[in-house]
Parts: sequence; structure tokens; C-alpha cells
Amino acid sequence: MPAVAESAPLVSWQFLLWGAVLVLTVATTVFAVRIHAGRGDAVSPDPAFWDIFGGVAVAFPALLIPSLASPVAGLALTAAAGATGIAAYRGSPRFMAWQDLRRRHRLALPASAAASVQHDQLLARWQRYELDPALGIDYPDMTDVQRPETAAFIRAMREAATLRTAPGAGGYPSAVTRLGHALAAAEAAAGVTGPAPRTLSAVSFALEPSPGGHVASDHGP
Repeated sequence: MPAVAESAPLVSWQFLLWGAVLVLTVATTVFAVRIHAGRGDAVSPDPAFWDIFGGVAVAFPALLIPSLASPVAGLALTAAAGATGIAAYRGSPRFMAWQDLRRRHRLALPASAAASVQHDQLLARWQRYELDPALGIDYPDMTDVQRPETAAFIRAMREAATLRTAPGAGGYPSAVTRLGHALAAAEAAAGVTGPAPRTLSAVSFALEPSPGGHVASDHGP
């Protein structure tokens, strides 16, 4: 009698173990088959075949062994496997969408980082016309929002700023590219040609007297 009493916890432990193996196998197999089927690999259906084959090879013993020991346990495990399969089938599209979103976000990180650097450079280039009085006098159209090109640049700047701060927002690199084109168009319409114009601070530095009493010049002593 004590030997029979001591075997009961072992049987319960085995039932829970086989149940966990069966449920995990069914869920994993359904997810794997749905993922491979969603890729539309009609040329080579081998991945889905091997997913099903591997799942059956593990699930069948996990269901058969407890069923031989207890038909009731077999029925319970069969019901659990069926419910798991249905739940995995219905939930797999959401899981696949989440997985695809993570993949696209991971691939977009380098492009977003490069776009952020370019964005800062474009803003610094634009701020020269706002903060430097000399440039404001030479190119007043750069701050005149009545000009179509300047207004288009302001809209592009707002769009890029919104996408930069929006978490998970796509299209930020493209918005920065459009911002660069809009700034170039505004500068061309304002008459800015050639390299970047010298700022007032650069001119003031060039006119400062040197320690020897000479005025600094780009043309040498």
C-alpha cells in the first residue's frame, strides 16, 4: 500500500510534464507553419513539411504515453492540444505582425540615426539666416514666409520635427530628405549661390587686429 500511495505524485508529475510538452509543441508547430505559409514560399514547401513532421514526432508520444496509462488523461490532453492549436492559429497573425514590426524597426534604426544627424545639420544651416544679421540683410527672402519656397521649407521642417519625436513613426528619413530639398530650393529662390555664405562672426574674426597690430587676412601677411 505505501508503494501505491507513493506512486500517485509521480503519475501527476508525469501528466503535467507530458501536458506541458504537448501544449508547447502544438503551439510552436502552428506558429512555425503559419509563418512559413505567410511567406508564400510556393517553390519550396519543405520548411512547412518539416515543421509539421517535427511537431508530430514530439506531440504523438506526449499524447500516447499518458493515454496508455489513463484514458481520461489522454482525453484531457487531447482537448488541451486542440484548444492550444486553435488559440495559436488565431493568435499567430498578431504575433507575425508584431515580429515584422520589430524587424522593420531594427532595420530602420541606422537610417533614422543618419537622418537625425542630417536633420541637425539642416537646422543649423537654416538658423544662420535667422540669427546672423548680415545674412538676414543679404538674403531676406530666407525668413519671408510669404515666399512660396520659404513656406514650403517651413512645412517640411514641421513635418520632419513631428516624425522625429513621434515614437515608432515611419518615414522620418524621407521627411529629412524632403527637408533638404526644400531648403536648397528656398536658398536658390533667395539668390544663395555657391558655397555657404560667410557669417558675421567669421567676417568679424577676419577684421580683428593680430597681436602685432596687423589685420587678419585670408590672403596672408
